[in-house]
Amino acid sequence: MGNEKESPQVCSDFLFPRVFQTFRMAIQPSKLIIAFSALAIICLAGWIMDFSRTVVAVPKAQGGITELQVYMANPDRVKSHIEYYKKNGERRGVFSTLWRFGSERFHGALLKSLFAFDMPGVAKNISDGFRAISWAIKYHYIYSIVFFAITLAVTAIAGGGLCRIAALQFARNEKPGITEALCFSSKRFLSFFAIPLTPAGIIIFIGFFIFLLGLIGNIPRVGELIMSIFMLPAFIAGALITVILTGTVAGFNLMFPAVAYDGSDSFDAISRSFNYVYSKPWRMGFYTMIAVVYGAICYTFVRFFSFLLLWVTRWFLQLGIWVNNSNKGVNKLTAIWPEPSFMGLRGSPSLATLNWSESLAAFLVYLVVLIVIGLLVSFVISFYFSANTIIYALMRNKVDNTALDDIYAPAVTGIKTESNVINFEPEKSQVQPKPETQQ
Repeated sequence: MGNEKESPQVCSDFLFPRVFQTFRMAIQPSKLIIAFSALAIICLAGWIMDFSRTVVAVPKAQGGITELQVYMANPDRVKSHIEYYKKNGERRGVFSTLWRFGSERFHGALLKSLFAFDMPGVAKNISDGFRAISWAIKYHYIYSIVFFAITLAVTAIAGGGLCRIAALQFARNEKPGITEALCFSSKRFLSFFAIPLTPAGIIIFIGFFIFLLGLIGNIPRVGELIMSIFMLPAFIAGALITVILTGTVAGFNLMFPAVAYDGSDSFDAISRSFNYVYSKPWRMGFYTMIAVVYGAICYTFVRFFSFLLLWVTRWFLQLGIWVNNSNKGVNKLTAIWPEPSFMGLRGSPSLATLNWSESLAAFLVYLVVLIVIGLLVSFVISFYFSANTIIYALMRNKVDNTALDDIYAPAVTGIKTESNVINFEPEKSQVQPKPETQQ
């Protein structure tokens, strides 16, 4: 009898299979709509800002190498590259350059390195992504500040809404609407917006004192003595920065779900994520690795579905079009819409060889294909926030022993609440029954 009672308890300790609910949650239409809308706003902002075209590139006839590619190969050669090709080279936008580079690194990490169990390759592709961001900030800082501020504001609202939907769905199997989710994230906009800025601000504040100590070290004779005397506090400050930096990198994925699950502010969300990471780092890493591998499999499936959708549609169109393009001498559909591939869903028609009607048709087809690709990217965004919301609930259950269905619910008028959690039990009537009339 004792073994029979213990077996359910042992099985309940294995919470990691809950991560496999992510695909069903991520594919939910309301989440895809929110993610697609956020992606469209960010891309539109980047497209408009790219009219400035500040990235210097080698002419396409000579390879089309951009500043970013030079920076990744040898950062010291970027300035000479800019000076040499500033007048005779081509100009491109920062957003389009980052988008192409990020797409290449994403597929390199997910479809090539991860499936080949090449963990150093995965780490390199991820580090290259951060290096690309550092290039943008270093050489296009005004553009980067404006664009990243817009991106962070959109992510705060959309990401908060996605986490809130995932939290309610995972905790109570509820499916709130788009309006309800976005209202929740809008009311806590400052908390979501400040999450990535708060750790950075703390690190900069502490690092400023180490910087001042370095300035003092420039004073002849006295400076090095003062610096050596205060080296111990400098090491303590450096250790504190290391702890904050490690906790931010490892626990950043839990910060948005903390606000969505517990209604926390940014400081509470950061402290919770730090606590969970440092209390059970191996469990956190285990959950994250399961989510990454499972996410890669799901992404491959959804990408193949998108490719099949485009290929089948084009194949049936091809059956009905037999007229050739007058300029290129190839089939009209091939000129308007090049055949997609699994790794190249978009295709790029040569608009210079098309007449005006074919160019317009190619542009419209291109927009429809972009919508399909946008939905694919929206799935990735939805999966990311859904998976991390589930991981947060599992970590909170293990560290704080909090029930998985315990979730913050705003007070509703006319409904009594206790600890900000709605109580759905009927209240006892306070109306006293009338005494029976004696006959």
